[in-house]
Amino acid sequence: MASILVVEDEQDVSDVICRYLKLDSHEVKTADSIEKMYDYIEKECFDLIVLDLMLPDGDAMEEIPTIRVMCPKTYVIVLTALREDRNKILGLEMGADDYVTKPFHPRELVARVRAMLRRKNMFAERELTHKDMKLLINERILLINDESVELSAKEFEILLMFFENPKKVFTRSEILDNVWQNEDRSERIVDVYMSLLRKKLGKERLVTVHGVGYKLA
Repeated sequence: MASILVVEDEQDVSDVICRYLKLDSHEVKTADSIEKMYDYIEKECFDLIVLDLMLPDGDAMEEIPTIRVMCPKTYVIVLTALREDRNKILGLEMGADDYVTKPFHPRELVARVRAMLRRKNMFAERELTHKDMKLLINERILLINDESVELSAKEFEILLMFFENPKKVFTRSEILDNVWQNEDRSERIVDVYMSLLRKKLGKERLVTVHGVGYKLA
């Protein structure tokens, strides 16, 4: 059972999400505004937050970095009615772990929640190193020359795959299969995440092998 905060101002949508998550044996709390969300996370950090982006008191996308600082181990799945790629990319850049585009079937959201929590529970208490980088598994934190670099859940999973196979060149389809598994995503999302990771790591640490894929340098 996981603790989940659903931040959604449309009552009927919130009710349906909560009903399905509770049927999946999760402990669920709700908030219908950014202000009420902060009332909760100032007191406790949840395992996962389902966050609608358009709320009565502002654009919740702008709050994701603050959520990351307050609760670095909390997963964030954003709900958006915006289908444009640039909005999805912006959400990922701000620190969201995944997104679901409205309208959606609640079972899809539950499946994404299950997959994210399952991967979270898979990671043992350990650390991996590669040259000047160290990956702290429990904290989902990357250290470069002992300087902390915060990672989103998907960034962490991608980087873990590279750290566990430091000499391997991964194709886009291999990254998609390993990290997104049965989720319906195109290879374009891999390029988005690799771009985000290269910004955080430095292009010299994560390189493109032209015509093949990506590898650690």
